[in-house]
Amino acid sequence: MEIKVVNISGKQTGVEVQLPGAIFAIEPNDHAIYLDVKQYLANQRQGTHKSKQRNEIAGSTRKLYKQKGTGGARAGSIKSPLFNGGGRVFGPQPRDYSFKLNKKLKSLARKSALTYKAKDNNIVVLEDFNFDEIKTKKYLQLMMDLNLSSEKTLLVLPSSNHNIYLSSRNIKRAKVTTAAQLNTYDVLNANKLVLTTGAVKTLEEAFAK
Repeated sequence: MEIKVVNISGKQTGVEVQLPGAIFAIEPNDHAIYLDVKQYLANQRQGTHKSKQRNEIAGSTRKLYKQKGTGGARAGSIKSPLFNGGGRVFGPQPRDYSFKLNKKLKSLARKSALTYKAKDNNIVVLEDFNFDEIKTKKYLQLMMDLNLSSEKTLLVLPSSNHNIYLSSRNIKRAKVTTAAQLNTYDVLNANKLVLTTGAVKTLEEAFAK
């Protein structure tokens, strides 16, 4: 699949990039995508939720009233879950939600997500560029020139770029990542995938290994 390369002004450069079919034109595997996205979201969870059980509640251990003769149910502790302020029954406890997936499955999921983006013509190839300074206005202008100002975008760079990343960080609908950190969730979450020419080469080399 060939895509025309544009510059930061949104104009065509006359150069075309061949997107590798082994990455952008495979038979998508929806179940692999589901598992990879599920793992990504699970790994984001802190798992620090906690409620106190009856053995953790501060309170007297005195028996509330005599066992018999009151006409009511028996009660032995103010910490009982039946009373207001008592411990919670089967409440949430801290836990780790993360789980592992095979590398081949995660690779298949990423390639499947990239294939869907290519099929829907939601990939833009941008020539390599750099910002001399950290300026949010510059990144907004770049998106406007690419006619992507109203789209949720994911810009993929060949390697980390401090100025570009910080220029985009304050924009709600924009995200910048590197080819090495590209994940299935971010690809699917973006309406438009913006790849630099260097990122295309880096992806090709990474998936070829």
